[in-house]
Amino acid sequence: MIDTHCHLDAAAFDADREEVLDRARGAGVTDVVVPAVEPAGWERLLAFAAAHPGVHAALGIHPQALPGIDPADDDRHLADLERLLGRGGAVAVGECGLDGPTAANGAPLDRQRAVMRGHLAIARRLGLPVLLHSFRVPDAMREDLERDGLPAGGALHSFSGSAEQVPALAALGLHFSFAGPVTYESARKPLDAARAVPRDRLLLETDAPDQTPHPHRGSRNEPARLPLVRDAVARAIGATPDEVDALTTGNARRLLRLGMARS
Repeated sequence: MIDTHCHLDAAAFDADREEVLDRARGAGVTDVVVPAVEPAGWERLLAFAAAHPGVHAALGIHPQALPGIDPADDDRHLADLERLLGRGGAVAVGECGLDGPTAANGAPLDRQRAVMRGHLAIARRLGLPVLLHSFRVPDAMREDLERDGLPAGGALHSFSGSAEQVPALAALGLHFSFAGPVTYESARKPLDAARAVPRDRLLLETDAPDQTPHPHRGSRNEPARLPLVRDAVARAIGATPDEVDALTTGNARRLLRLGMARS
């Protein structure tokens, strides 16, 4: 299994990061994709991934990080991002995107969109996929992606949209990643969405340390709990866990070119 979105660089893992990786491997998770969320963590994450086989870095600026960043520095950070990504060692651009609540809490949507478009431009120039955060801004996200495109593809992480939104987003070259919410006892919308996703666009993630799956809600999440997400997706789409494992692993390897040489 591949955890396509896990914040293993978060402070929540400072005390036992190596043990967390050991438990993940013991649970059958062969690879973990770790998307940085702010410039201060980029270099450290690249070094960590380089020292740990099966850990893959992505670099970006999360929209929720923008209130703590001076808008005057946005262009400088994007230039630094392109420089680091151009050096190699990362599999994707992101996490980046749009966040509705953050627009009301210090980072207006027009600034978020400008920063996201900067990420998309870098991805186009470097031929990298994009890991996208989209929360309560479906129209703005779709508009920007329709205009700017995703030549190397991308993924909507912890997809929170509806089944009805899937076809238009899939047509833009997006994959759809599902996390802990598919395991919740009240889950309906994410399960319907998972059923609507073309099987060659389906991905799994934990979003650890957040979005802990049932029955462990209330505790810190970690990649060893990815099998709970896999099993819930398998039940939703009428497949076996082994089939979902093989399917989503192949999808992740193709999108992120894991284990493949980049031209």
